[in-house]
Amino acid sequence: MTIDISSKETLYSYNLYHVVKAFFPNAEIRQKVDERQEPLAELVLEEGSCFSIPGSEVRACLDRQEAKHHVTKLIYEYLSKETGKKLAWGMLTGIRPTKLIMQMIENGISDKEIVKFLNDTYSVSMEKAVLGCEIARREKELLQKVDYDRGYSLYIGIPFCPSICSYCSFGSSPLDRWADRMDLYVDALCKEIAFIGQAARGKRLNTIYIGGGTPTSLEAEQLERLLNLLDSTFSYEYLQEFTVEAGRPDTITREKLEVLAKHPVTRISINPQTMQQKTLDEVGRCHTVQEVKDVFYLARELGFDNINMDLIAGLPGEDAVDMQDTLQQIESLRPDSLTIHALAIKRAAKFGQEHRRIDLHSEIAQMVEAGADAAKRMGLQPYYLYRQKNMAGNFENVGYAKVDKAGIYNILIMEEKQTILAAGAGASTKIVFPDKITLENGKQSNLVRIENVKDIESYIRRIDEMIERKGAKWLWH
Repeated sequence: MTIDISSKETLYSYNLYHVVKAFFPNAEIRQKVDERQEPLAELVLEEGSCFSIPGSEVRACLDRQEAKHHVTKLIYEYLSKETGKKLAWGMLTGIRPTKLIMQMIENGISDKEIVKFLNDTYSVSMEKAVLGCEIARREKELLQKVDYDRGYSLYIGIPFCPSICSYCSFGSSPLDRWADRMDLYVDALCKEIAFIGQAARGKRLNTIYIGGGTPTSLEAEQLERLLNLLDSTFSYEYLQEFTVEAGRPDTITREKLEVLAKHPVTRISINPQTMQQKTLDEVGRCHTVQEVKDVFYLARELGFDNINMDLIAGLPGEDAVDMQDTLQQIESLRPDSLTIHALAIKRAAKFGQEHRRIDLHSEIAQMVEAGADAAKRMGLQPYYLYRQKNMAGNFENVGYAKVDKAGIYNILIMEEKQTILAAGAGASTKIVFPDKITLENGKQSNLVRIENVKDIESYIRRIDEMIERKGAKWLWH
């Protein structure tokens, strides 16, 4: 199916694209901006049906943002009527709905008022609005012990995986291409970490998150070197959480887990994504279901008492029955936290490049609901939520955890209330200032992003430049 969107201004382009994509995830969407056209926006479906929004429709709007919202809502209402569908998150296109809700809570607005606002203004379903409020309240409680002014978090990226999953769009490289050059990456990474430690001296480190990729793609000796550097560079006096994504079971060994156990690592992730062997094989995860269980039990044996597991609802070939079976197997393991992702297909992923058509949207709701039910049976409460573009069924990712096992870093990365200093290829540093400042583009914001290059070879070659980016203007306030 092909859909044409024509806008009079670029102001409307982003929202219109993502609302239309949410209704028609498999459609080819063509966009253009034509300042000479009379309608503010025009939508033409392949079968010839057309919807136009004349300028008179938004004449009463007070400003450009209000006009953008009004045009988006008109398109949403038209598509909802045309398709007979209502999207779970309505016309909300952002990835951080709880950030909006958190701001309203902090302004003293009641949950009842927030739910009504989300439903009336953005057509968010009552169920999702209530879920958003519940999670935002829990996030607020969990963040009370985080020091925004004097504290910060540290992210370290390990951009390697034993194989690249076909749904993945992260900037990871297969291990076999880097087997003889991993030390070069660790050298550059350690140089950047040492700089961050020096620059942040006197500040309070609250959380550490080593992600990727798959951090346990590193050899045990390389992990030991990295963790020893962290031990010697940073004070852990105010450290509340130290997470390492063990991720792929085919990278985890007893020796590597013993290395992690020697250091103050408090939380690890062992992420099967599914417990269906047919799916693991299809998406390119080179491990078995049994390996997931073996590694999980090994981690428990070595004393890890905060283990997260990730699952994806909507992987190709799976239905609600498969998801129920996966959840039953996860329940037998009793992880301390569980994250349920709705599949998001991006252009950078193999599925996206192949234009693979995944027609499971009618079942995503059942899968997501089954995940919530399983989490409840295991005594896990929803504690953070975020969304991605092009999510199957226009749903969300939700993290569930035991009362004292929530991932604080996961909340911080979404709410953007604390500075996160990041090291590694593709890592994004976020500096949070107490007040708005003028950015280089002239805009006002209290958040400044500093991006490292994604390409691993470029990162190694340009490591001094990556350090200079942080040190020149923004590293600390």
